[in-house]
Amino acid sequence: MRSRHSQTLPRGGAESLDEGRYRDALEEGRDRTLDLIEPVSTDSLDRVHDPLMSPLVWDLGHIAAFEDLWLGQRAGGLSPLRPELAAVYDATETPRAERGDIPYLRRDDALAFMQAVRERSLEVLRRVDLSPGSDRLNANGFVWDMLIRHEHQHNETMLQTLQLARPGTLAPDRRPDPPAGAPVAGVVRIEADSFAMGAGDGGFAYDNERPRHEVHLEAFEIDRAPVTNGDYAQFVDDGGYSREELWTQDGWEWRSAEGIQRPLYWSADGTERRFERIAEIDPDRPVMHVSWYEADAFARWAGGRLPTEAEWERAAAGDASLSQPREYPWGDEPPQPALANLDQTAFGPLPVGAAKGVSPEGVTGLIGDCWEWTASGLEGYPGFSAFPYPEYSEVFFGGPYRVLRGGSWATRPMVASNTSRNWDLPQRRQIFSGFRCVREG
Repeated sequence: MRSRHSQTLPRGGAESLDEGRYRDALEEGRDRTLDLIEPVSTDSLDRVHDPLMSPLVWDLGHIAAFEDLWLGQRAGGLSPLRPELAAVYDATETPRAERGDIPYLRRDDALAFMQAVRERSLEVLRRVDLSPGSDRLNANGFVWDMLIRHEHQHNETMLQTLQLARPGTLAPDRRPDPPAGAPVAGVVRIEADSFAMGAGDGGFAYDNERPRHEVHLEAFEIDRAPVTNGDYAQFVDDGGYSREELWTQDGWEWRSAEGIQRPLYWSADGTERRFERIAEIDPDRPVMHVSWYEADAFARWAGGRLPTEAEWERAAAGDASLSQPREYPWGDEPPQPALANLDQTAFGPLPVGAAKGVSPEGVTGLIGDCWEWTASGLEGYPGFSAFPYPEYSEVFFGGPYRVLRGGSWATRPMVASNTSRNWDLPQRRQIFSGFRCVREG
């Protein structure tokens, strides 16, 4: 196994403009990717494990092609390294369901492509102007931050694929869990007020996180911690999957058509699968791999509802009394192992309460256990402007996509913050998704 870098990586902005920091961040991200696939057989890398997901080796080629497009061509002004691969690795031209049938590079060729692209990227990094006065893509290192995060995001997607694959496809070496924390229960009341929602002008943020704007919220109560397996088991035992009145019409039709009776990796015998392990369901861990439909039905059963993404961010970031909204629930320092469970070597969430890092309002587990479904559909904020390309988020606005907030155990720290937005279709369960509930104040 390759040694992983342990240093905290910069989130972006003026403090991260020097060549050495970007070189280290690129190297650390690539080490993570290669560590992830190292124990996976060539056959398992090359084939389709689930129609919902790409072959793992397609992700490798896509990471390289995306880097070549943005760092080599657009930041560096170079010609494409492998122009014949542009359509193969264009995510909009080749939907996931079709990727197993296209001429994607197999393992050795994909790794060679990644290495060749990286060598060109480092050459560009040596000569590119990252100053605030440079072109918009390079100014303050925006495109370099974007590329580092892009590879991090594909790491999480690849972990989703490996979880969907046959047991044993990945048998990871897990680090031990830290000592269990004190049980976390109850709700936090948040009074009516206004707060600044979204990312400010400094540092890196995706286009859908901006612009920062003032939002007024009425009082509400939010669960102090995510819904646990134990909580969710009560919903299952109470016939939650057979009570149509708890479900939206679309949700009930989906549940009935698919024969859904429990979270994705739960079995009727009370066990749960995580990669190669099958073990008794731990009642103290956050429930995961539930769809928006399931989360919404549970919330109704529990006498509440899912939070809007504004309510979620308010609970994480603090109110208008703060001079600046917090970057993370616990403050402005990037996640560390003692603060959150954003560590892919855990290969699962910690028990609720084990991860530290409490928001100003006393809400826990907002980042690092599971992505949390919200009631909100994906839309642009007032004054939204697509940058650097509309296919990142704008093309998904106004559709059926639901927003998730926070970040899971599989999310890299650079990709998770109070303003980060994720989204998926309401029936999706392959993501490391859970939720918490709110009630009117």
